[in-house]
Amino acid sequence: MMQIGELAKRAACLVQTVRFYETEGLLPEPARSEGNFRLYDDVHLQRLIFIRRCRAKDMALDEIRQLLSFRDRPALDCGDVNALVDSHIAQVRAKIKDLRELERELIDLRRSCDSARTARECGILNRLAEPA
Repeated sequence: MMQIGELAKRAACLVQTVRFYETEGLLPEPARSEGNFRLYDDVHLQRLIFIRRCRAKDMALDEIRQLLSFRDRPALDCGDVNALVDSHIAQVRAKIKDLRELERELIDLRRSCDSARTARECGILNRLAEPA
């Protein structure tokens, strides 16, 4: 058993992160010591690591809830897990497309001011001030 600080340290996150995931219902309620300290075990640690890996892949809390639901019921078919990840891949591809468009717009914007000038003459500032 470990207290919240040790759990956070072993999962490489902040104590506030642990509390947040508890509040969100992603981590089960921990046991309490006689002094009313939260006591966590390896199940909490493994679950927290799983959550953090999902977040590192930019998964939303609802997506993580769904994945945890399947993880908690290992006999279920994983077809819905595949569908969830496929959906997340589509979201990532859409973000990449949007980011590429943003990059093109920024490059174009940057080209509008190719030398140091006064702010009044700055092509970037003037283009940003134009009506859409």
